[in-house]
Amino acid sequence: MRRRSRPVRSLLIAAVLALSPLALATGPAHAAGEPTLTADPLSTWQTDGIVWTLAYANGVVYAGGTFEHIRPPGAAPGTGELPRKNFAAFDAATGEPLPCAPAFTGGVETVRAMKASPDGSVLYIGGSFGSAGGVGRSNTASLHTADCTIGGEWKPAVSSVVRAVDVTDTTVYIGGQFTTVEGQTREHVAALTRDGRLLPFNATVRGSSIAEDPTPGINAITVSPKHNKVVIGGRFTSVNGSILNSVHGLVGLDATTGRTVDRFTGWIPRRSAVKALVNDGTNFYLGAEGTGGGVFDGRAAGRLSDGAMLWKDTCLGATQAVVPHQGVLYSGSHAHDCSQTPGGFPEHQNRQHLLAQSIADETILHWFPDTNGGIGEKLGPRAMVMADGILWTGGEFTAVNDAPQQGLTRFAAAPDTGAPQVPAFSGAGDGPGRIKLSWKAAWDRDDAVLTYRIHRDGVLLTTIDQASRSWDRPTMTFTDTVEPGATHRYSLEVTDGTNLSGRNGPLYVTAPN
Repeated sequence: MRRRSRPVRSLLIAAVLALSPLALATGPAHAAGEPTLTADPLSTWQTDGIVWTLAYANGVVYAGGTFEHIRPPGAAPGTGELPRKNFAAFDAATGEPLPCAPAFTGGVETVRAMKASPDGSVLYIGGSFGSAGGVGRSNTASLHTADCTIGGEWKPAVSSVVRAVDVTDTTVYIGGQFTTVEGQTREHVAALTRDGRLLPFNATVRGSSIAEDPTPGINAITVSPKHNKVVIGGRFTSVNGSILNSVHGLVGLDATTGRTVDRFTGWIPRRSAVKALVNDGTNFYLGAEGTGGGVFDGRAAGRLSDGAMLWKDTCLGATQAVVPHQGVLYSGSHAHDCSQTPGGFPEHQNRQHLLAQSIADETILHWFPDTNGGIGEKLGPRAMVMADGILWTGGEFTAVNDAPQQGLTRFAAAPDTGAPQVPAFSGAGDGPGRIKLSWKAAWDRDDAVLTYRIHRDGVLLTTIDQASRSWDRPTMTFTDTVEPGATHRYSLEVTDGTNLSGRNGPLYVTAPN
């Protein structure tokens, strides 16, 4: 497991080592050393399109989206493909594809939301489709996970696309762009029994927070049975007749009636919308997307019991997915400016599509695997789910850590296989009998502190520990004292504590007389 930082294993003497003021920093103050996953992706099957949603149940990960086939890890498009129409199932531990493969067709032909029942026996599926596994359905369906059959009891008629699903022991909540369910008015959110009967739960959701799209809609739902509360997020400006600006993009509802219980006034600014919601039974976490200036693009954490905000970051680069795990909030976005968030990075052109933050204090942790933007809207990751300690991530991307990989990837706590790159270094005389070596610090995707090993004439001379990040790579120096006029051979290698880089050198330097 990767941690925020590792203790420095050797003391450095100022006369020997000269570093920039930031060189010894190991990041901002933070609450605890939460472990993160490694940044090295596991071998994972791919899709030939976009994965919009992921779900987990009883050892199986389900992927839904807009795609036609899946193909093996490392395979080029069109190689070794298996047909999978907008839905695929994988063994959660091995990542291997399973034969469960009902096709979702009709309508726009896309799966946008999935969530399993608490016991894992039924998977509830939403999107825009008219058929599930050859059985007529209206934008939502259920799947019995034991035998991969489409549920006959769950067939509500939903008037438009379903973008969000959450499930309790007794109730299924759906959200999206629909206005009727089973012929009755339900404005973008509804609740049904597990056998498909419409419940009295009702809320009016109106207005749009995004001027370019005037249609209100629900993008995300998270339910807390303990608090009898449903938190919904999307693009809307009024719920249950609320006055202008008192509700915007996020609201808490009574899970039985649909009445407003939390307004979250001021959480989501104008021109922003909530794209992701999840809860851990105590807190809830959201990701948002904004358009234009002065928007909220990042993540926030709130308390379920009373709706109080715990923290809200200031990163720019729309967030599409969030998932908590062992004190860490993992997210998918295209972050490009987190300069005002603890542990964050300044504005840069290279988007960072995957992040990890401390749930305790929002600090951005040293976990920087990355994807590209990919296809479609080119936003990269779109969905995340934890499955037995493995983080599955789906989306529009076509590369992970600069290697070809489309639609799906996975990260686990181990093994850590990525070695840091060894930096180029130089040396010169620095007075009689003194040789000064210089290099720019390397960086590693999941280790903040790296150890530099300097060899003289093939023998280890010293080790130096140094914190670095891709945006903060200080110049490092080491001064060696030798006989005046002597020529020595130097080499440099870097380790993250597990993996050792190649050795750079030899570099021959002669000490002045």
